[in-house]
Amino acid sequence: MSDASVEALAIIGSGPAGLTAAVYAARANRKPVVIEGMQPGGQLTITSEVENFPGFPESVTGPELMDRMRAQAQRFGTRFLQGEVENVDFSRRPFLLELRGGAKVRTRSLIIAVGAYAKWLGIPSEARFKGKGVSACATCDGFFFRGMDVAVVGGGDTAMEEALFLTHFAKTVTVIHRRDALRASKAMQDKAFANSKIRFEWDSAVEEILGDKAVDGLRLRNIQTGAVKDIAVKGVFMGIGHEPNTGVFRRHLDCDGNGYIKVQPGTTRTSVEGVYAAGDATDPVYRQAVTAAAGGCMAAIDADRCLGC
Repeated sequence: MSDASVEALAIIGSGPAGLTAAVYAARANRKPVVIEGMQPGGQLTITSEVENFPGFPESVTGPELMDRMRAQAQRFGTRFLQGEVENVDFSRRPFLLELRGGAKVRTRSLIIAVGAYAKWLGIPSEARFKGKGVSACATCDGFFFRGMDVAVVGGGDTAMEEALFLTHFAKTVTVIHRRDALRASKAMQDKAFANSKIRFEWDSAVEEILGDKAVDGLRLRNIQTGAVKDIAVKGVFMGIGHEPNTGVFRRHLDCDGNGYIKVQPGTTRTSVEGVYAAGDATDPVYRQAVTAAAGGCMAAIDADRCLGC
């Protein structure tokens, strides 16, 4: 792709939002180019089984779902460019995107669908058991733990939301928090304390996730005393928050205090005309593949209408 060429529409990100945007834009004959990013396919590529995406009654693996979406976008003429955007210039149109390694893309319109990532503990056993009892999404995976004992790590609103949701399925939910008091809002605390299925391990950190082929326990260390103990659980959910992959855009677009891109109500328009955003990069609440895909559809339609002006 030469520096001189100008694309009608570029899409940054190749998860559900980016690929859905690509399908719609390609069918509208906008010939989009998708910059795949550092993790082609997004977070679903590390999800072992997806049971709640419409159209797959027998479930589908995350990688297979993303492969199908990519093939569908490619079928309609979407082009894919491997790379990660390091810098952008939105001061004039066409916009300039600079990729790691020196490649440049100029585009009349842009959809940002870079997603977000869950914050993890960073211990080796956590990585080993991802998809085998370790999760960062109760809404996605809670169903698999019906009648089981599970744990949630964290003490904020995210952790309490995860814990409360899991009580619909799990036998018990143990909240593991490094402090002796929750950081969650009072309303969320009250709901958690009132739920008989939720118990608490205060002043505690996860030292190790235990198990052979799947999670069957946690080793906890008390922050105050140093005492170590094991608890039996079949699943552990990280409730320590998410981080949108928007660092490169935060100086150029209006974002909230956590870095999520702000869009105009009822649209995917950002604070820069001709730049649209969709998916988890704009959504601190739902964070689902189906809502990301819906946002990608909206962004493609918004961009198409802009290009048609």
